[in-house]
Amino acid sequence: MLKAAKQGVLSFAKRTGAFDLMIRSGFRGDRLLVLAYHGVAMEDEHKWNSSLYVTQKFLRRRFELLNDNGCTVLALGEAIDRLYSSSLPQRAVAITFDDGGYNFFAKALPVVSEFEFPVTVYLTTYYSVFNRPVFPVAADYLLWKARGNSIDLRDLVGGNGRFDLSSISSRKAARDQIVSFGGTRSLSAREKDDLLAELARRLSIDYQEFCDARLMSLMDQSEVSSISRAGVDIQLHTHRHRVPSEKNTFLKEIRDNADVIRSTTGRSPSHLCYPSGEYSSLMFPWLREANIASATTCETALVGTGTERFAIPRLVDTAHLSEVEFEGWLAGVSHFLPQRTAARAA
Repeated sequence: MLKAAKQGVLSFAKRTGAFDLMIRSGFRGDRLLVLAYHGVAMEDEHKWNSSLYVTQKFLRRRFELLNDNGCTVLALGEAIDRLYSSSLPQRAVAITFDDGGYNFFAKALPVVSEFEFPVTVYLTTYYSVFNRPVFPVAADYLLWKARGNSIDLRDLVGGNGRFDLSSISSRKAARDQIVSFGGTRSLSAREKDDLLAELARRLSIDYQEFCDARLMSLMDQSEVSSISRAGVDIQLHTHRHRVPSEKNTFLKEIRDNADVIRSTTGRSPSHLCYPSGEYSSLMFPWLREANIASATTCETALVGTGTERFAIPRLVDTAHLSEVEFEGWLAGVSHFLPQRTAARAA
């Protein structure tokens, strides 16, 4: 109901010229829109999780809309500097991609290169170094691929027995049980990979073929180095994609992340994206201590000079966001409409 009403308001605003007025306004001129993307599907990932994956065609159309609306796409660091020095160009936008999936290299980078937009990849580094399928999302995807089947996990991870994989709730329960088993048993990354291989075997999925396709893998260090040399900005997303609440552990996550990025790219990162958008204001002084320049969230709003630099909102763009809603954000009109709580990002 809220979405339909919002689209109706935005469509009316666009027809009556309100978009044109707002996009030229001082309000929009003083504000930055930070776009966030996660995966760009290589095969059917967008059908599995449309909140995380968009198609290459979708991404290209969004970039066309940036040009059509006269937006100025800035590199993230420049955008942050110019925001807080009140020197933003009109219709300023920054583009970010989370996690550093191989799909960025295979599917997003060609579109980025076509439009010659500066972009930032927030890279989580553990599975870039240990370059195998990322355990939690790979388990979820494999269960979805076998959604016409059922599976008994009792002799694999214990728990409650047989799961009907045609049910979304049952797949989620199975996935949670597998991931919980990996955590409670403190399995190593190699042991988790072995567990995924056995899960795939029981689901009649060729695990080697799945690994070779790299659908749930991150870019390896050579690929990260390559895109960095090509001009893609690589920034922090923690080493193990987690946000510890204890200071020393939190700072170690950032240091480990930064060390891998520095050794891979030769550049020192200073901008952070909180994994899954999870953060607390208690972390702000820790970030200052670590000389972090900014940190972004999964909350949705335009960014103004009064925005806390360690709680910068972004528009997480997915196929659930209609074209008129997207253009509403480019113009600044959507900033004034009620927003749902942002979905947790990967």
